[in-house]
Amino acid sequence: MSPPLLFTPLQVRSLKLSNRIVIAPMCQYSAQDGCMTDWHLIHLGHLALSGAALLTIEATAVMPEGRITYADVGLWNDATEAAMRRTIESIRRWSPIPIAVQLAHAGRKASTEVPWRGGRQLATTDPHGWQTLSASALPFSPGQHPPVALDRAGLRTVRSAFAAAAARAARIGLDAVQLHAAHGYLLHQFLSPLSNHRDDEYGGSLANRMRFPLEVFTEVRAAFAADRPVTVRVSATDWVHGGWDLEQTVAFAQALQERGCDAIHVSSGGADPAQQIPVGPGYQVPLARVVKANVHIPVVAVGLITGFEQAEAIVSTGDADLIALARTILYDPRWPWHAAAALNAHVRAPHQYLRAQPHRLAELFLTESD
Repeated sequence: MSPPLLFTPLQVRSLKLSNRIVIAPMCQYSAQDGCMTDWHLIHLGHLALSGAALLTIEATAVMPEGRITYADVGLWNDATEAAMRRTIESIRRWSPIPIAVQLAHAGRKASTEVPWRGGRQLATTDPHGWQTLSASALPFSPGQHPPVALDRAGLRTVRSAFAAAAARAARIGLDAVQLHAAHGYLLHQFLSPLSNHRDDEYGGSLANRMRFPLEVFTEVRAAFAADRPVTVRVSATDWVHGGWDLEQTVAFAQALQERGCDAIHVSSGGADPAQQIPVGPGYQVPLARVVKANVHIPVVAVGLITGFEQAEAIVSTGDADLIALARTILYDPRWPWHAAAALNAHVRAPHQYLRAQPHRLAELFLTESD
């Protein structure tokens, strides 16, 4: 029997992935002044033993004003870089899993409380709040303090911050960078006509609305290690009439591909509270399928992918090249082990855990010596 495609390797630029399962970035809201803490070592170290092919660090702010909350991870100065380096070096002593970082700026969705305390936007006068920035001076929700529209100097500052963070990621030795252009955050705010009402060359037409995110991508690609991948996460639709949609996403993906993007991670939503999302198992896979049909770089599908056969079907039918897990792998951190057992495949596990292998599956686990 041929092996399940979910457990076949894939190379993205110089990055060799052992299978098609990647761990999506998941915010932990547990940093101090942008610096990773012991929680991140526990959280990421735990997932590094999962058997997935790639571990992605949560949305990492490229400047303090770009954090979703005051407890977000950042990569904007020497202190945040040193904290991330310590965490990554500790994980790599025990796991060979490649590690990527998602670079982000929250734009008008910044300056909020952590989710378990309500997640409300904090006033600029709050000790944990600050003035937000965006494409236009339009708040995310009615009643919120409006953001300041970025002027030319502000645009330069943000572009430079993304590039500087990418350079720091390269110094740390991270294996890939993902640019966050989804979920209603700053780059998505420029893309969507719901949040971008500018009348200059960064607003109006599709080409104009794509201009700033493409400029940021170009600077990040130039600043990161040339042999390592730079990918982009997109929201394929706002799920709101008149908003960002799948046709525009295809055009954006093709423009990214032309500029050297190595993969597109297809998510959706987040730009407007009026969104109507038809949530269900694999509800975003059809979006990934359309993007994949229009580009020749790898496409990642995400969103309520929980079943082993479901994941195998997504890649084996060509809907996407990889699947990303988030809440699924928080609930079951050994999901790749269980998928391999169910699909008669192999997964990498540490020597210390070999005794966990069921006797009936004597060749389930691979180790570094294999």
